[in-house]
Amino acid sequence: MPPKFFGREDIRRALSFETCVTLMREAMTAVSSGGISQPARQILPLAGGKGAFGIMPGAAADGRFGAKLISVFHQPEGSSLPSHQGVVVLFDPQTGAPLGVLDAGEITRIRTAAASALATDVLARPDAHRLLVLGTGEQADAHVRAIAGVRPLSRIMLWGRNPARAQALADELAHDGLAAEVAADLPTAAGQADIICTTTAAAEPILLGAWLSEGVHVNLVGSSRAGPTEVDDDLVARSRFFVDSRENVLAQGAEFVRARAAGRVDDSHIVGEIGEVLLGAVAGRRSATEITAYKSLGCVAQDLWSGWHVLQAHS
Repeated sequence: MPPKFFGREDIRRALSFETCVTLMREAMTAVSSGGISQPARQILPLAGGKGAFGIMPGAAADGRFGAKLISVFHQPEGSSLPSHQGVVVLFDPQTGAPLGVLDAGEITRIRTAAASALATDVLARPDAHRLLVLGTGEQADAHVRAIAGVRPLSRIMLWGRNPARAQALADELAHDGLAAEVAADLPTAAGQADIICTTTAAAEPILLGAWLSEGVHVNLVGSSRAGPTEVDDDLVARSRFFVDSRENVLAQGAEFVRARAAGRVDDSHIVGEIGEVLLGAVAGRRSATEITAYKSLGCVAQDLWSGWHVLQAHS
């Protein structure tokens, strides 16, 4: 039998943010406990600086295995195409035959925001209720929706280099009952936020550590490889710094790599993986005034756990 294909709508029907947060809890625990073998991601730059091609294989201890093949393209202004396009391929653990091919862009959209929501639930203050999201694309939208599921948000602020796009996103969220406002002044908004998510394609820092208030939690999401850097060295150095995969962030976590090269931190600055916090091996937030940060690069465990859920939901 040929493998089944699952498109964006198939995935959306089966994979809510709430469900995916639970799946991310399982996946990240597996990453930190040896429940999956996932070699370091291979990221190949593409000709002309158009983007990158990522190859991410993984095999879980329970026998499930598969791979993600994805392009990350710098789409032109106004393009309707997502930045992440590709496939997640799942194989039968009994026969080795390919079982399913899933739209990797949609899997990535949902699981990335759900992973940030999980990190927020684990690391943000229990009373955190003011959210700031940097960016105006699909990940900005997804992060608002996912974070709203783990904290009761009284204020949602959006910032983008294109205010019109930020307003359009605010209008779309409001249509779904999530009242959001456009932040005109980023330093002021950053100082007022309890939770900040960076979901941009910025090549140089746009969020500075000096702007942060005590007790804030920051999810660093937009840069998925060494090079593009959304926040400055001061933010990295000031924060209690957590990651999805220590191996990947040491090699490709742009903000951390940059701060390390500047001599502001060393490898020991990574407190632990989020899975280690879930397992109780590493302490998360220790006080209401501590600044915490979570660096998200994404790992194939997140894609496999999400993909298998979709496959089972449609079986």
